[in-house]
Amino acid sequence: MKKLWFIGLVALIAVLFVLNLLLGTVKIPIGEVLSILLSPASAGGGEASVASNIIWSSRVPQALTALVAGAGLAVSGLQMQTVFRNPLAGPSVLGISNGASLGVALVVLMSGRLGGVALSRLGYLGDVAMSIAAIVGALAVMALIVWVARRVQSGVTLLIIGVMIGYLANAVIGVLKFFSNEEDIKAYVVWGLGSFARVSGDQMVLFVVLMAILLPLSMLLVKTMNLLLLGDAYAKNLGLNLGRARSLVILSSGVLVAIVTAYCGPIMFIGLAVPHLARALFRTSDHRILMPATLLTGAALALLCNLIARMPGFEGALPVNSVTALVGAPVIAAVLFRRK
Repeated sequence: MKKLWFIGLVALIAVLFVLNLLLGTVKIPIGEVLSILLSPASAGGGEASVASNIIWSSRVPQALTALVAGAGLAVSGLQMQTVFRNPLAGPSVLGISNGASLGVALVVLMSGRLGGVALSRLGYLGDVAMSIAAIVGALAVMALIVWVARRVQSGVTLLIIGVMIGYLANAVIGVLKFFSNEEDIKAYVVWGLGSFARVSGDQMVLFVVLMAILLPLSMLLVKTMNLLLLGDAYAKNLGLNLGRARSLVILSSGVLVAIVTAYCGPIMFIGLAVPHLARALFRTSDHRILMPATLLTGAALALLCNLIARMPGFEGALPVNSVTALVGAPVIAAVLFRRK
């Protein structure tokens, strides 16, 4: 049965990926899409070149970004729920997402006030600056959390400290908003809505490569996570170094969140909901099955949300954070009710 679910998820991802290439505000026939994908160098002028540009510059990068971002956030959420044994834990629970937001806020909200030029007007350079700021902010908070994790034995205490760090970051962001220009505040709010459309060109290639390295590395922690599920005392008796194990899992989760947030903004809900959906589908707590299942389910859900955000009839694209909650919350609620 589990093999059938894995095959079904892979097939669903393939279908959703193709639909992400076919559907959008501009209608492109399926034959033309296939022609562009199979022979990108032979695209002609006029309408053919416009369609080719839409496929290769917009839809393919968005689909690939959604695929790997959804997988990364889902795996990160599963790691957080396992290390804290808390079903409400998610990628943002330790304040790492808030750290990324604070880094972006410091750069975006203060650029107009101090430099006289809004970062949103700098185009590509502004996007790169926001990505770097998000990575620096997230990694700074993550380093603090790992340092605390090595000195605090209680997972609950660490969880509370992470939440307090998140509140502190939000407080600083609120102060920065109060003293910032309207244009800078708007740019920050738009970034905070989350989007898979920001990543393109070399940025997309780097993002996909980073995630293709980090996701397999996170799979190496499967045995450690299974031991953590047994409880601290039992894991110690089996020879597990709890402090080191907890730090490794948090480090893995934090790096995944930092990279995704830097490139896509703070994408909510996927990391919290997908592990529950994977557990309901596969009916197991064994991370040897649950990790790849969560990865595939997260990728599928992110592709679905990206597809809905760009459906024909919407001008531009809907905020991804709104779509993830609207799509995912009813699905998760239905699954949990069905399991009673």
